[in-house]
Amino acid sequence: MMLARIVSWVFHPLLLATYLFALFTQLLPTGMDPIPEDGQLKFIFLIFCVTFALPALNIFLFKAMGTVSSVAMESRQERIIPFSFVAVLYVLITWLLYSRTRISINDNLLKFLILIDVLVVVATIITLFYKVSVHAMAVWAFIGILLPLNKISEEGKLFGPTVIAILLAGVIMSARLQLNAHTPREVMVGAITGLLISVGGMTLLF
Repeated sequence: MMLARIVSWVFHPLLLATYLFALFTQLLPTGMDPIPEDGQLKFIFLIFCVTFALPALNIFLFKAMGTVSSVAMESRQERIIPFSFVAVLYVLITWLLYSRTRISINDNLLKFLILIDVLVVVATIITLFYKVSVHAMAVWAFIGILLPLNKISEEGKLFGPTVIAILLAGVIMSARLQLNAHTPREVMVGAITGLLISVGGMTLLF
């Protein structure tokens, strides 16, 4: 049980953006365009702060105010307000990067951020009606982003990470089931939704 909790936190959905861009800095630098190489680590830290640390802090504040009974947000109803806040935050950050910097709609970095925003917004909309597994949705979205990129990566550099991500997807989904956080159907819906949105988004944006 403890291992399942560790897996759930280490591969928390809010860490998707940080892990994705960190992978790009090492294996697919073009995914970070137009951020120069010497500024990529600072950008990764910024992404970590605004897409994980800040939302996580607010979830703890929601817990302190009694808006949610636990940071795990076990019921669907409890997830609506925090998820909505996170969705607005993600979209706002992307808009600020677009409007206040030289990053344009044609840059790979902004396209990936938009895709991540779509995933967060869709997860929030689904949560209004159904308790989907966002962990499953996030990890399969990660896979759905990597799969098309394998075609352009040099020397198959992304093949290994893609295989590892698929294996981790099984571990993550098993962990959510072991914790009784979701039913098998909720996990499956999350996985299919994340994969379809990411592959579809990659096709449209790139």
